[in-house]
Amino acid sequence: MEIIILQLWEPTMPPDWVLVFQQATQILSVIIGVFIAYQAYRGYRRNNSRPMLFIALGFTLVLALPFCIFLLYGILPGIPVTAVIVTSQLSQVSGLVAILYALWMPT
Repeated sequence: MEIIILQLWEPTMPPDWVLVFQQATQILSVIIGVFIAYQAYRGYRRNNSRPMLFIALGFTLVLALPFCIFLLYGILPGIPVTAVIVTSQLSQVSGLVAILYALWMPT
């Protein structure tokens, strides 16, 4: 049985400015996401609002934790790529579920 690999894009690298732009916008997204999580946590503390707590948790899981995982992958050699990808994706999905739960939660 022959294995067929599905190729979704050309194997050429984009220009350097595109890579720099991508990295800059990812960092900016993390900074904005952490700020939103902080503001939501402050709203939770001020108003004792459980939905705000889940929104803070969701933004942290969606943006901050995957970024930290990828930083660890860059710093520590020996972490398997599969573990990084699976952990990052599980974190993002869990964060989105937390945000969705916060939107449906009764106040």
